[in-house]
Amino acid sequence: MPAEFYSGTDWEQSSGPLIIRTAHEQECWPVADNSGSGTKDALEDGLHPVIAIGERTGAARGMCLTGVVTTVTENALSAALHQVHVNIASGMIVRQYVANVLTYAAGAAATFETTPAVGQPVYVDDSDDLGEGVTLSMSELNDADADNPLAGYLWYCQDEMADSFAGGARSSPTFDTALADELVEQTFCVLLISGARDV
Repeated sequence: MPAEFYSGTDWEQSSGPLIIRTAHEQECWPVADNSGSGTKDALEDGLHPVIAIGERTGAARGMCLTGVVTTVTENALSAALHQVHVNIASGMIVRQYVANVLTYAAGAAATFETTPAVGQPVYVDDSDDLGEGVTLSMSELNDADADNPLAGYLWYCQDEMADSFAGGARSSPTFDTALADELVEQTFCVLLISGARDV
């Protein structure tokens, strides 16, 4: 189980596209004090969560812009002035922790995906059941029945693609599809989109 947002050298699974935009940390969720009643790691340089930007409540919640954090610039005068640099480009592939929750009931995770598939939607989810370092799940709604913004789709990591046609070792694609029928927070690659679904 993760203890912090994704870091390291292999979070970036494609070289682009890159469209970097800057937001104040207080506009980003689910992170730090913007994660509701639950806790998430504070944003800091070197960590790369997929986040939503915009209001966490109201009818437009499901339409929030989404993207992956590239860098964070802290302001010594005020935490409210910390700047978060987010790649909002559609088509970027990143490695992230994703919870296999499909639905919540009575404020708790209720049903789970056991056979995830390439192309399955992934959402920014601020539910309390998700551990520190996890901002994504497979559920359209959070634990309070509010819309989760669409972040992207499960995709192949670089080492899961078939490469025999180029003289490589793998003759077929691989994709880990064996998950328990319970809450699992596992690493997947996610093909990001910058748009949002209808609410």
